[in-house]
Amino acid sequence: MAKYLVETYYNCSFKVSHYLDDVNEAELSNLEKREDGKFEILDLKLDNRKTKSLDKNSRNLENNKNDIKKIDLISESLKKQSIVKDDKNAFVKKLNDGVNKRFSMPDRRKGYIQKVTIGNHKVYLHTGEYEDGKIGEIFIDTSKEGELVKALMNNFAIAISLGLQYGVPLDEFVSAYVGTKFEPSGKVFGNDRILSATSILDYIFRELAISYLNREDLAHTPSIGSSSDKSKDSEIYENEDQNQFLKLVKDITSKGFVRNNYKKKLVDLSDIKINLKGKK
Repeated sequence: MAKYLVETYYNCSFKVSHYLDDVNEAELSNLEKREDGKFEILDLKLDNRKTKSLDKNSRNLENNKNDIKKIDLISESLKKQSIVKDDKNAFVKKLNDGVNKRFSMPDRRKGYIQKVTIGNHKVYLHTGEYEDGKIGEIFIDTSKEGELVKALMNNFAIAISLGLQYGVPLDEFVSAYVGTKFEPSGKVFGNDRILSATSILDYIFRELAISYLNREDLAHTPSIGSSSDKSKDSEIYENEDQNQFLKLVKDITSKGFVRNNYKKKLVDLSDIKINLKGKK
């Protein structure tokens, strides 16, 4: 014969689905009486557990208390496991939400436009940047191409932009498209770092890699800044945190346009004092 009664309490969320020919007050009031509903459990959680002794003999009272304590400890352990499981599920959901989150571009953004000619075809590359200088979108315009090719290039640029805004590294696109071969191809005119390209996509992602990733291995000409100037550049960067003007210039200048060469591209205004507060 059983000595104990264990009562377990759960919190349950469920739904009942009914298919109705018409929605009116009479139909809705009779839903609870109908037995043709489709029952579905949405969530089930452990709430509490109670134990009762069924042994009326007093000599076993002390043993019953010890056993009840053991069962209560088991109940507490199950509740803790349920809490840990809920926390883990919440963490996974938060992580997935973060992975699937789109980081929209600011309404007013930085960027640059690069015009080149590849095999007598003009190509215009437009870029858009986040506030920290990271690339977030591109636009591609071409000439001497039919409506079909222009539409494909336009939608291709939109797809790349969406990928960048959802967190796909620019490196992945560079690895996928640099070296692709199709016409137009050949010599590149108008870009000081790229002299030839095997396709429009090859040129575009070479340009983006050089401008935003410092991929000098994809360039055909050396950088404007020589190796002897790197130490001087580092000194400038070390002092930037203490120079309010240079920080302001860096914030409003396109990272891709200057290709991180602030020293060569910007005028040295270290001797000029500017009142950033303005006059009243």
